[in-house]
Amino acid sequence: MGRYFWHRALRIFPGLWVCLIVTALVVAPLVSMRERGGLAGFWDHPAGPFDYIRANWWTGVRQYGISGLFETTTPWGVKTKSSVFDGALWSLAYEMLCYIGVAALAFTGVFSHARRFVLVLTLWAYVYIWNDYLQSSGWSGPLSGGSSTTFDLPLVGELSAHYIIYLSFLFLLGTAAELYRERVPINDVLGILSAVALGITLLFGGFFVVGLPAYAYLLLWLAVRLPQWFHRVGSKNDYSYGIYIYGFVAQQVLASYHVGRWGFAAYAGLSVVCAFACAFLSWHLVEKQALKLKHWQPAFPTGKHNIGRDHLGRGEAEPGPRPQGTPVMASTAAAMGRAERRETSEKELS
Repeated sequence: MGRYFWHRALRIFPGLWVCLIVTALVVAPLVSMRERGGLAGFWDHPAGPFDYIRANWWTGVRQYGISGLFETTTPWGVKTKSSVFDGALWSLAYEMLCYIGVAALAFTGVFSHARRFVLVLTLWAYVYIWNDYLQSSGWSGPLSGGSSTTFDLPLVGELSAHYIIYLSFLFLLGTAAELYRERVPINDVLGILSAVALGITLLFGGFFVVGLPAYAYLLLWLAVRLPQWFHRVGSKNDYSYGIYIYGFVAQQVLASYHVGRWGFAAYAGLSVVCAFACAFLSWHLVEKQALKLKHWQPAFPTGKHNIGRDHLGRGEAEPGPRPQGTPVMASTAAAMGRAERRETSEKELS
């Protein structure tokens, strides 16, 4: 258990912390100098840079803006009448909750002795989502008419029960596919249909009820059917997390320079280039270095269930027998989320 959480912490927090510091103490001052001609009122603002770092330190985003910047210079700021630097971080707290949920299922022996319980949880979440759509005013939402139960977690802040269920559904789909991998058919017709269904729901609505399951199957199908050289992507250098945490910041900076006037293609292309450049530096200077500590861990108490040798640490457990003729869907969970793919990167560093 301790080893699992230690690896997750090494993968998430160092990159996040450096991103917060760089955003607040490097990017934001430069933005202030451009927007306001100096730093007057920047450091002592009620929602200043140090408040931004402190509020968002533990994955929950409790302060999106810094010193009122970007409120009038970006389309997002004008539309929401707010200062936002890294809006993409909103989902990170939910991801951490999903990691905790997976650990709880493994620790209680569900994966090894009661895997049908995962199917029950997955079905319950799907029924909940369908009920949401049936009660909403349109096929594209909003969820339950826009209402949602929220609660506060220490250090993290306010979370939505709706989003916990919706985002956990994808984690549960990946977990169920891994537990029942010998029964998941890899069919080219189903793969193509899932891609079509995903595209239609993104354009016309119904993404969560139809698009999410289609997306899940599409990832599994691609993981098996793509050429072998695709499997090397991210095996040694995993830039996905850096793109996630820096992409929105790059887009906001470019938007403040009105790059959007050059057209969507130019704006999107420059956003990708800037995000990848930040991700490259983040991986090689921060994330990769932090993962070198993965073999050291605090003295966590050990229990009967060793997650490192259960479904959460499959790379170091002795592989079990697979049924004859079953396609080897290596890293099924990787196709469903970043957790397993990050574990692969960690192994390459050992």
